[in-house]
Amino acid sequence: MSYVQLLYHVVIRTKASQPVLSLEHSDDLYRYIWGIIKNKKCVLYRINGTENHVHFFVSIHPSIALAKFVQEVKAESSKMLKHTAGFEKFTAWSVGYAALTSDVGNKDVIVNYIKNQREHHKKITFKDEFMELIRKMGMEFDERDWAR
Repeated sequence: MSYVQLLYHVVIRTKASQPVLSLEHSDDLYRYIWGIIKNKKCVLYRINGTENHVHFFVSIHPSIALAKFVQEVKAESSKMLKHTAGFEKFTAWSVGYAALTSDVGNKDVIVNYIKNQREHHKKITFKDEFMELIRKMGMEFDERDWAR
């Protein structure tokens, strides 16, 4: 038997980071994404977000490639959002995403970070947060991506 735990902190955002995800109905979206994740034999540890983005911390099944996983979460949730009350202004997710790997030792820190997203964004903009995540990944943020 193989023992594998691939932990990812994933951030997806709405097209051009438009604030179109209703906080009032966000639990419906989060439950739907949780169902997608569960159906892929993956484990969701925490999900939360704001009007323009969603963070989720997940253990991905080793048979699934990260890019395929995120693509399917975005595609399936997009269909749901376009047909659900409270998300009428949603048009699409952005082209890309951010995903950071993590080890088990940081699990509680990341879970708490995601849990407190709404409080966190009272102090820092999503764009600044996203750019910081990209920097933590050792990459440079391309400003042109923000409009996509």
